[in-house]
Amino acid sequence: MLRLSVDACSTVILGWVQRAHARRPSVVSVAVMESVNELGDYLRARRAAVAPADVGLPDDGARRVPGLRRDEVALLAGMSTDYYIRLEQGRERHPSEQVLRAIAGALRLNDAAATHLFRLGLSVFGTAAATANVAPELLRLMDGMREVPAFVVGAAQDVLAANAMARELYGGFARYDNLLRMIFLDPFAREFYADWDRAARIAVGNLRASSSQFPKDERIERVVGELSVCSPAFTGLWAHYEVLPRTHEDKHFRHPQVGEIHLHFEALAVTSAPGQHLSVYSSEPGSASADALVLLGQLSEQEVVLTDQATAAEEGEPRS
Repeated sequence: MLRLSVDACSTVILGWVQRAHARRPSVVSVAVMESVNELGDYLRARRAAVAPADVGLPDDGARRVPGLRRDEVALLAGMSTDYYIRLEQGRERHPSEQVLRAIAGALRLNDAAATHLFRLGLSVFGTAAATANVAPELLRLMDGMREVPAFVVGAAQDVLAANAMARELYGGFARYDNLLRMIFLDPFAREFYADWDRAARIAVGNLRASSSQFPKDERIERVVGELSVCSPAFTGLWAHYEVLPRTHEDKHFRHPQVGEIHLHFEALAVTSAPGQHLSVYSSEPGSASADALVLLGQLSEQEVVLTDQATAAEEGEPRS
């Protein structure tokens, strides 16, 4: 298996982008790595994820591929098999809302996945652009959360700002810059996340949701391109095409200093800054994790003091 450092991957992807530009002068996008029939890709991936038993169909055990067959999706959606095949193959490009609604029901798509299906099928995408600038008011709110880890992430899962406790929580990573790159390119991630497979799946699904909302975002394209080159694990999960916006979940971390810690995560959408979320962790009152969070806060305060002392010492040195 190919193993590259974070910096080495950055070099690899830079060369990949340059070669892609040399072949085609237009803007490099996620479509470079995926087929032009993205609706078909999505339908194939989603029907592969549905077991026949989930929709009340018998499983004869003679299936060559996982999930539903095309004729079964057509049956469940109430349309002809020929029409569904043409839709999946890209020979039918203009499905109606009624058709898409029927397919969403047949494939048991949740709200986010169904919304993405409609975006692809009707070619209707948002015009808002993701922003990486964090408003001063949001920074003050985040920094005021002194007893919990809090940080702001962008559409591509870049860490745009973080309070002291968040920096301490993720302090074992070589770089606290992008949640996807940290999970897939930093070996520490497999020690830090008690269930790395789950964390990786959710993170990729969340990036899929962002790419659906901001299909032309160059930063998302770059992150997808870099990880597709450098991480086979990411490539496999990206091909599953799960659209899973992450709004809340329970997390289990193994911190090198405070030990095992269970935290609840909430992602609060920043409506004034498209693509940004304020992510906040909390613990169950009176639990061992609450005690661990207190210790994490003490460690972060010590780190702030040391950083301030180092900065003051540098500023006090005579200029050469």
